[in-house]
Amino acid sequence: MNGKATWFLAGVFLMFGSFIRAGQIQFAGYTWAVRSGWGGPGPNVWDENNVWLDASTNLHLKISRHDRNWSCAEVTMQARLGLGRFQFQVTGRLDHLDDNVVLGLFNYPTAEVGSDGTHEIDIEFARWGEAKNPLGNYTVWPVLRSLRQATQPFPFTLADEATTHRFIWSRERVKFQSLQGHREDNREEISTWLYAPGDAARRISQQPMPMHINLWLFRGLAPKDGWEVEVIINDFKFTQQ
Repeated sequence: MNGKATWFLAGVFLMFGSFIRAGQIQFAGYTWAVRSGWGGPGPNVWDENNVWLDASTNLHLKISRHDRNWSCAEVTMQARLGLGRFQFQVTGRLDHLDDNVVLGLFNYPTAEVGSDGTHEIDIEFARWGEAKNPLGNYTVWPVLRSLRQATQPFPFTLADEATTHRFIWSRERVKFQSLQGHREDNREEISTWLYAPGDAARRISQQPMPMHINLWLFRGLAPKDGWEVEVIINDFKFTQQ
């Protein structure tokens, strides 16, 4: 167990052909399961020691290297949150992430809500392995798997390490916003996108889902620069609409 945080054994189960041990951590007023084992996305190795809280209760996520082996970090909220305003305050030079590194801030459907490739709402920072790609990505996945997801990529450059990222989810639309600094107002906007399709009931989920935060390697590939990566989530806040 990681001595930097208080952990509780939540269970052991078989998944993707390997044993997964899930611990729990308290962050931003919610309980989150901490992932260990092997599996997608990537696929990657997930190590609970890559997740910890510091003395100020900031959540640290790390991609770490041991010899030639890399491991990633993910936490999943145990509660399900529905329509509302979701806000993350982050510390880290997201504009300097390696081409193979992905930071995800998103909700994801449980089995009874839908399958992979449906329902979720994503804020992701990733170049998907290609240096030419913009690092910012907002995505809304449809209710029906037969439909395509809607994605808005955006380039950005940061003045420092502090940023705030939000999505406001309603039945008819999803509004995304990224801002410089840790803030509650709308100043120093980096990017914004309003997704409001005419057939919203088919393209925007109406179901509560758990939140996920992960830091991982695209296709399980090592960072091109060979460096370990750490990102801090200073706060998460949900406001029901």
